Amino acid sequence: MNGATQQLARFVAASRWSDVPRNVQHEAARAIMNWLGCAIGGCRDRTVEVMVAALRDFSGPPQASLLGRGERFDALTAACINGTSSNRLDFDDTHLRTVIHPSVPIASALAALAEYRPLTGAGFLHAFVLGVEVECRVGNAIAPEHYDRGWHITATCGVLGAAAAAAKALELDAHRIASAIGIAATQASGLMEMLGTMCKSYNMGHAARNGLSAAFLAEAGFTSSPRALEAPRGFLNVLAARNDEAEITTDLGSRWELTHNAYKPYPCGIVIHPVIDGCLELRQEQRIDPPAIVAIEVDVNPLAQTLCGRKTPRDSLEGKLSLYHSAAVALLDGEAGVRQYLDERVRASDVAVLREKVVVNTDAAIATDQARIRVALANGASHETFVEHARGSLARPLTDAELEAKFRALAAAELSPPRIDRLAEQCWSLERQADASVIARGSFSG
Repeated sequence: MNGATQQLARFVAASRWSDVPRNVQHEAARAIMNWLGCAIGGCRDRTVEVMVAALRDFSGPPQASLLGRGERFDALTAACINGTSSNRLDFDDTHLRTVIHPSVPIASALAALAEYRPLTGAGFLHAFVLGVEVECRVGNAIAPEHYDRGWHITATCGVLGAAAAAAKALELDAHRIASAIGIAATQASGLMEMLGTMCKSYNMGHAARNGLSAAFLAEAGFTSSPRALEAPRGFLNVLAARNDEAEITTDLGSRWELTHNAYKPYPCGIVIHPVIDGCLELRQEQRIDPPAIVAIEVDVNPLAQTLCGRKTPRDSLEGKLSLYHSAAVALLDGEAGVRQYLDERVRASDVAVLREKVVVNTDAAIATDQARIRVALANGASHETFVEHARGSLARPLTDAELEAKFRALAAAELSPPRIDRLAEQCWSLERQADASVIARGSFSG
């Protein structure tokens, strides 16, 4: 057989760390640092607290740590909770073509596995890169129709990436890697309707858990269809109105999807970022006094309004998906950080008043990383700016120093400065670590 399922499995099985270009290897370290900071930063969120309380009594042996917290659950449950916490702040990375958040399901599965089975840092990074490749290539094959239909693509494709990565880390052969992909494919789920609820982040944690369990099942000899992706009733044809199998298999090993990964400077939907950039720019350069604002007009790509058009968000979960809220807090506070998306800020009266002055227009000629913002003032003055590329996009990527600063800020809620220093160094040097579990063990105090 030579379909996409088998080609991916053979590629993952045959790949060596030395085959991965140095720039891709470095991008993996960047992605892991960003993911770990997000997991630590989100570990005390109410979504995570509810999960921990609900699942604690059902957890098996204490095999893996909850990042940032230190409690130990069975590996599968730890992967699920860590996947949820690493997405909860909406600060995770984004594969821009598909809007997949690649690291969450894959790194969460691998971190739990690394505490349960021996895994070197290089082995962790290698499995991670390959998992991202599987996840995002399948995403390329079905986007945007799959996403437009209402499937939560990070969850549906993330489970495939987590399975492939864990299977590689377990050193399975191509036959069993194909089985792991198939076992994951039949578990693919996640609805876009869940955005704005706790289920949105749970979708991704669920993908981490199911991907890891798929690899363990395949290791034990559990079977699945050898054509799980491309068969007439397989993943591609059932979950998308249109698909292009060639997107999965073309240039395997020479074109790497991780190079198309972007990192967020703001903890909210990535399509909102150019709006925030523009509002911050106008506030700073024009010294706009927020009480003097009478109208804020925003022009964006239609996808931004589709995903983030909540005009009156009720809490943090909805605030992170609101163009209106983000524009208001950027102009009011001069920043758009974690604090701007807490429940109390979303519900604040001054924010609510300014949100009502925001009007959103859509224009398909505007790219997803672009926005035009116009602010009208009571004295008749009007100020306008156009954001060509959002900060953090591929055209304006965050530097290593900026990513580390983000990591440090997120970790500060749980860790002392010396522990943050050590954990940051371990992330950058993960390739040279004999035991990849150092990053999980170093993520909490004690």
